[in-house]
Amino acid sequence: MSSFVHFYSIVTILLFALPPLEVTSHHHNHHHHHNHNGLKSLHFALFQHETINKTGYIIVNGVAGPPVSQTTTPFGTLFAFQDPLTLKPNYTSKVVGMAQGTSITSGLDGLQSISIASIALNVKKRKGSISIVGVTHNTKHANHPVVGGTGDFLFVQGYVTSSPVNLVGLTVTYKIEFHLYWPYASSKP
Repeated sequence: MSSFVHFYSIVTILLFALPPLEVTSHHHNHHHHHNHNGLKSLHFALFQHETINKTGYIIVNGVAGPPVSQTTTPFGTLFAFQDPLTLKPNYTSKVVGMAQGTSITSGLDGLQSISIASIALNVKKRKGSISIVGVTHNTKHANHPVVGGTGDFLFVQGYVTSSPVNLVGLTVTYKIEFHLYWPYASSKP
């Protein structure tokens, strides 16, 4: 036992006596900029188009609250979607991504839902997906934290903001703004 205590004492003394290690990283970065925290970032906006009973479906009707409309669903409604993401607000614009996921109406007013989505992207010479989760407001902007990524979006952090653009008709359109950050030492953003 005393040899272990002696060994532990020597290791502790060495740890405090040695100078701290400095970690450095070299990058060649032409398409990203660095913020003050040393993170590489990428910011862009796309447009999500959701068409009732074509790209988005009510799976389970809710139990109370307002009736189904373009902006509201009854409390507890389970909704699944696979919506195209385009470069412009026009539905016929070039598709560069797909948002697929589910939401459950969590607001008694029928305007808020807990949403989970995987967003496949092929944009800005990057291909992969990001995963988001959060509360979506159907008629106001909402921020959703990024909880993971794949492909060129591996190790990504940040948030996605959704804002309504057009809520009239069978197809509703949301502007989706991406605010993505990679740790400085990650291999590829």
